[in-house]
Amino acid sequence: MSKEETNRLEGKRILIVDDDPDVLAVIEQALKAEGAQTSCCSDGNSAVALTESDNPQLIVLDMMLPKRSGFLVLERVKAMENRPRVVMITANEGKRHQSYAEQLGVDAYLHKPVRLERLVQLARELTS
Repeated sequence: MSKEETNRLEGKRILIVDDDPDVLAVIEQALKAEGAQTSCCSDGNSAVALTESDNPQLIVLDMMLPKRSGFLVLERVKAMENRPRVVMITANEGKRHQSYAEQLGVDAYLHKPVRLERLVQLARELTS
């Protein structure tokens, strides 16, 4: 495998937000293995603060978060000047939630359990 294939996300800043430490660790490991620079947090308020301070190119955002829901985070970050791309992940199968996320400007919407290959592919597409 060439260096380009193994470091497909080299230099990309990605914020991962999930209140489940296992999910957070697995997603971070997968994105770091592709060369991404990652930061992580587990609540909505921290997500907004880190987006403001670190200016990530992509946010992998859980829908159900403590302190501020993923929807409120999405709404806030999409109003920022340097809008990051956002992939929302959720265990909720309801179409109403997906439709609302799309109205707020989500770039992609995935159901848990997330296929890591698909997430990496989306991260690459959304940050290129």
